[in-house]
Amino acid sequence: MSKRVLIINGHPDPRPDRFVHALADAYQRGALAIGHEVRRIDVGAIDFPLLRSAEEFASGTVPGAIQDCQDSFVWAEHVALFFPLWLGSMPAKLKALLEQVLRPGVAFAAGSGLSHSAKLLSGKSARIVVTMGMPALVYRWYFRAHSLRSLERNVLAYCGFAPVRASVVGSIEAIGPAARQRWLARMKALGVRAR
Repeated sequence: MSKRVLIINGHPDPRPDRFVHALADAYQRGALAIGHEVRRIDVGAIDFPLLRSAEEFASGTVPGAIQDCQDSFVWAEHVALFFPLWLGSMPAKLKALLEQVLRPGVAFAAGSGLSHSAKLLSGKSARIVVTMGMPALVYRWYFRAHSLRSLERNVLAYCGFAPVRASVVGSIEAIGPAARQRWLARMKALGVRAR
C-alpha cells in the first residue's frame, strides 16, 4: 500500500559528498521504487529568516518557502528526517526550519497547551536518521541520545507523530566503503517500507 512520504535532508551543506545526502537519496530511491508518493525538502537549498520572538512564532508572517514545507508536512503520512549531529544536536538551520514549519495551527492547536487534542499531525509516522563522528553506542548509552530523544518526544510526539523510529549511524568518518554500502541498502529497504 503506497504512502505519501516526506523526506527532509537536514544537512545545511549542499555539497554532494556528505553521507547524509546519500542516505536520504537511498531512502528516496526505495520509496519511489515501490510506488510511494515522495516530496523532499533539502534544508541547504532553502533560504528563510530565523524566528526571533514568541509573537513571530505564534502569529508572524510565514515565508513562501516555509508555507510549501508546511503543506508537505500536512500532506505526508510518513516523514523521514536525516541530519548530522553537530555539537550534540541537529544543525541550527534544520532547527530553524522546524521552528518555522511546526507553528500553531499547523502542528498543534493555538493556545491549547498540553491538550491531547492539540496534536494536529496525529496519524503520521516518522523515521529519524542521525549521522555522527562518535560511535553510536557511546551516543545512545553514555549520552543517552539526549538530542534524539528530545526531538522524538518534545517535537514530533508533541505534534502527534507516532510511532517515531530512529537510526543512528555512528563513527561516520571511520566506517569504510562496505559499511557505507550496508547503510545505504538499509535506508533503501526502509524507504520501500516507508518506515
